[in-house]
Amino acid sequence: MPTTPQVVSPAPRSAWDALLASDPGASVFQTPAWFDAVVRLTGARDASRLYVTREGRNLLLPLVRRSLVPGLAFEAAYPHRMGPGGLLATGGLRPSDVALVLSDLLGERSAGIRVSAMHDVTDCWEQGLVRGVEAIRSRVHVLDLDGGFSEVWSHRFHASTRKNVHKAERAGLTVEHDASERSVAAFYDLYLQWSAERAEKSGLPWSLAAALARRREPLPMFQALAGSLDGACRIWLARYEGEPVAGLVTFVYRNHAVSFRSYAVKRFASLRASLLLQRVAIEDACEQGCRSYSMGMSGGVAGLESYKEAMGAVPRTVLDCRVERLPLTRIEELRRRLEAGAARVVTGLRGARSS
Repeated sequence: MPTTPQVVSPAPRSAWDALLASDPGASVFQTPAWFDAVVRLTGARDASRLYVTREGRNLLLPLVRRSLVPGLAFEAAYPHRMGPGGLLATGGLRPSDVALVLSDLLGERSAGIRVSAMHDVTDCWEQGLVRGVEAIRSRVHVLDLDGGFSEVWSHRFHASTRKNVHKAERAGLTVEHDASERSVAAFYDLYLQWSAERAEKSGLPWSLAAALARRREPLPMFQALAGSLDGACRIWLARYEGEPVAGLVTFVYRNHAVSFRSYAVKRFASLRASLLLQRVAIEDACEQGCRSYSMGMSGGVAGLESYKEAMGAVPRTVLDCRVERLPLTRIEELRRRLEAGAARVVTGLRGARSS
């Protein structure tokens, strides 16, 4: 059994900064700046935990606490869609570190705790799992950047992908990137255009679809992340005749580059602007010394998986570890189903009225 560590919560920032420097696997999601942005956006409380082991090693778990209802707290690395958190550890993560922290979390009195981590430490989490913790496995697609961009371009991009990138380069597109308010606004407008196209295809009224879109991806999230990460954020825009037609948000931090969000206007799909943005973002990640480029989850959508694999990305397993005293996972799944069902009902009623 893991020995009982000393626990300090919230975690002191001095210890957090030291662990960031010590852990070779640290990601942007584990920085205090990302954590602070999440706290500001959600109104959650800082529940981060510093563990000091008997061997003198330090471990740090980013956690935020939210109240589902008065007196009922839920703790998580981050809310859904805001990235994994995971453990920082002196010298890098070990399976024994995972076992120690998970054993400690089993003794907490929160209604539920959810912790996830980056793809590169999945083996440590698998080996460190303890009884009583539910592990939900998902897939992300990750591109290996070892060897630099010329190696990635020549040997990992499929020949058909290289051909399509060349077509995009000849289509008259211009590419820019920064993290200014102007770029955030342009990117978010692309997201809303993308959402409107999906709503039109499904028959969902735009008033409802727009509300759902803004709830799913709030503008303040992009504003906060773009403005607080000391240059780690890039907002890439592809323009055609001056008009933004595709956008991509990436984060570049030490060994990890992350493709966070990507949207494109469907009526310009033939320009292959999204593919061109991925190509330049991958080259940028290589130039910054990153070793991997995570393209995120595909939700089992075969076309999206094929798109990522054509750029050389391969599926990797990630874990979502949960300690639940109430069936929060099932409640959340029920909420999503009800929301989707309500949207279908509205769409059906609208179709019946127009027939």
